[in-house]
Amino acid sequence: MISLFINGIEAQVPDGSTVMQAAAAAGFTIPSLCSHPDLKVKDNCQVCMVDINGELKTACSEAAAPGMVVKTFTPQVIEAKRASLKKILKVHPQDCLNCPRNQSCELQTLAALLINREVEVKPFNLSRDTSTPSLVRDPSKCTLCGRCVEMCNDIQTVGALEIKDGIPQTVDGKPLIETKCVMCGQCALVCPVGAITEKEEMDKFLAAVADPDKVVVTQIAPAVRVAVAEELGLPTGSLDMLKFAAGLRQLGFDYVFHTNFTADLTILEEGHELLQRLEEGGTLPMLTSCSPGWINFIETFYPDQLDHLSTCKSPQQMFGALVKTYWAEKMGIDPAKVYSVSIMPCTAKKFEAARPEMNSSSYRDVDLVLTTREIGKLFRIGGANWDKLEPTPFDSLMGAYTGAGVIFGASGGVMEAALRTVYEVVTGRALADINLTMVRGFEGMKEAEVDLDGTRVKVAVANSLGCARKIMDEIKAGTSPYHFIEVMCCPGGCIGGGGQPIPSTVAKKKERIGAIYEEDASLPLRKSHDNPEVKLLYADFLKEPLGHKSHELLHTHYHPSHK
Repeated sequence: MISLFINGIEAQVPDGSTVMQAAAAAGFTIPSLCSHPDLKVKDNCQVCMVDINGELKTACSEAAAPGMVVKTFTPQVIEAKRASLKKILKVHPQDCLNCPRNQSCELQTLAALLINREVEVKPFNLSRDTSTPSLVRDPSKCTLCGRCVEMCNDIQTVGALEIKDGIPQTVDGKPLIETKCVMCGQCALVCPVGAITEKEEMDKFLAAVADPDKVVVTQIAPAVRVAVAEELGLPTGSLDMLKFAAGLRQLGFDYVFHTNFTADLTILEEGHELLQRLEEGGTLPMLTSCSPGWINFIETFYPDQLDHLSTCKSPQQMFGALVKTYWAEKMGIDPAKVYSVSIMPCTAKKFEAARPEMNSSSYRDVDLVLTTREIGKLFRIGGANWDKLEPTPFDSLMGAYTGAGVIFGASGGVMEAALRTVYEVVTGRALADINLTMVRGFEGMKEAEVDLDGTRVKVAVANSLGCARKIMDEIKAGTSPYHFIEVMCCPGGCIGGGGQPIPSTVAKKKERIGAIYEEDASLPLRKSHDNPEVKLLYADFLKEPLGHKSHELLHTHYHPSHK
């Protein structure tokens, strides 16, 4: 530990800390644009200037030293901060009212604190890139912080973005759709402004609600359930789900369901597929197929390894296929009138819903995907008073779920849910402890081994595409020791998806994961095969896992990308 002084207050911090960290320990926040708690120091924006022993230096990059005297508030410091900020604002569009990040923009917040309004503006005249169904990139708003490039290259290892001539841009200046972008949206999560955002489609939802010939149905992903409260200014996981359902009905949804239902269904299909491969010598290790950003990644970077993927569609797409077949038939509703909306934590889900493979119901299975941020914005527009809103139940028939479906939202959750069911199917016995903590957590790689009555099955969990690349290199080299591998595209799993509330730091993601496991532990049913409505679905419609109807509606195959 070392001792230094911040604004006259002595701070004790570990040796190797930065001045910014030391200031935080003393109770002072130093604003910055390029600094991010989960990314490397960049020292690009120069907004974190402080006085260190009489010299102006950047707090994010300067190492704290014993006896150092730091002042974060002097006229010279404020003027230096303003000068750095004005340099950024001079070339930044002043169209805050039209920006998706209005009121959640780090630059806007800093400008409100530091800038008198006399800033000469000469914005870059750069065109917006709307080429993908998931993301919009507006280089005119870029602050040159470099966060997006680090996320895309170092953490996700995709390499769709680069810094060229000091400016973050797409590789070779191509439209985003022509790069190796997998549309995970992690770049949008770390962008301090609105230079990269999800493609907003709320108007499509409003048009569907206004159409008297449409029956508007929604499914809510497990990761959305815990994070949507943040969009409403509430603590993570604190929004009562029955009030959530009531709020959705007020927006105009006719029927409200849980994606957790088809998460449970996915486990039945995927678990039996794993057992079939183990018994019949199928391609191993089997890789999960729930995450569309991950699917885009393997199609792009490892197209010769696609046989390792489970053929199961994601829970989103399973729900979409069933709501326009099984559910519509049971309800006596013309499937042509069903408008299927999913509320997802993920920007890549927008791309997934538009894939040509996803129309096994004879219609587009999922008509529209809204992110957590979009549904939060709709709620704010609607102006519901959550204290006064009367709770309403979720709809039945495809509404029941277990704790196993809930934990799909966290890294390791799919694996844990699968093992709870697979163990019982094989052995006829329940696990002594279904809390499989060895596959939980925020580590990049987790592994476990399960004894299925003499067959030892080795499993692994890859958290982020950077970890997925390591797994895939082992598989390609023939050295992978595993039978079953869960891959989640986004760090932390779906709770850290590209459409989640901002900020989505590691600390915030851990809060969301905690809320997910709390709900799992509180439920009476915690294994997917115990879901009564899944049992009814098989009895009335699908007949059996991996059966003819299941393969027709719930399974698919993916294809090499030629990017």
